[in-house]
Amino acid sequence: MTTTFAGFALDRPVIMGIINATPDSFSDGGDAFSFEDAVARGLKLMNDGADIIDVGGESTRPGADPVSIEEELHRTIPVISRLSQAGACVSIDTRHALVMEEALAAGAEIINDVTALSGDRRSMDVAANTGAPIVLMHMKGQPGTMQSAPIYEDVAKDVFGYLTARVHACEAAGIERSRLALDPGIGFGKTVDHNLFILKTLKMYDRLGLPVMLGVSRKSFIGKVAGEADAKKRLAGSVAAALWGVSQGAKILRVHDVAETKQALGVWAAIEAAR
Repeated sequence: MTTTFAGFALDRPVIMGIINATPDSFSDGGDAFSFEDAVARGLKLMNDGADIIDVGGESTRPGADPVSIEEELHRTIPVISRLSQAGACVSIDTRHALVMEEALAAGAEIINDVTALSGDRRSMDVAANTGAPIVLMHMKGQPGTMQSAPIYEDVAKDVFGYLTARVHACEAAGIERSRLALDPGIGFGKTVDHNLFILKTLKMYDRLGLPVMLGVSRKSFIGKVAGEADAKKRLAGSVAAALWGVSQGAKILRVHDVAETKQALGVWAAIEAAR
């Protein structure tokens, strides 16, 4: 098992705090849309204990419409520059090669791509040439249509097989395995039952020896299981799913609620360590 990712020791869960610099993200659209609000949120996430700040300028929620590259750059680059100057380890959440390049030049250190470097023909080369750590995520289809009756033969094996193939593609492009983390893409082209089964079988990723990032925070499957329509009222379910993920080997948690997640992890770890 890789013991570090992006310079972080993986002897404890790494917390990635989310900044959606968008007007239309599923749970916090508009909350950090302006430069000032995005920077303020980033600084708060750092203060709350986030190890990584993930900045995205294009919503990839179910049904989302794409935005222009120019608009995505406008939304993300100034925020990345400011937060990196403040000492944050920033990741860029994008599926576009030019945004990856500009974000890394502005101070981002990690590429987080929902298409696992397959959404832009230049992405693989950009990732290989920069030397940046990369999160490869599984998404079935495109955001606009991915929730339209997604079908799998065996969702856990299908997603695992896809990510395994993307790891091999990265290696063929000259990207070392030590730079990679994997995200099974909870909520991205998957039904409630699909998401639950992926979480249930998360231990299968141990076979690849790569860190798993889990993004369950406020996802719709939690709302459907718990009967909660308001995404901002899914904190308890989000923490429960995150702790399950950690118990099954997840090493990075991508979350909206950093302070609460960190507290829950601290208590969980203390119980684990009790003698």
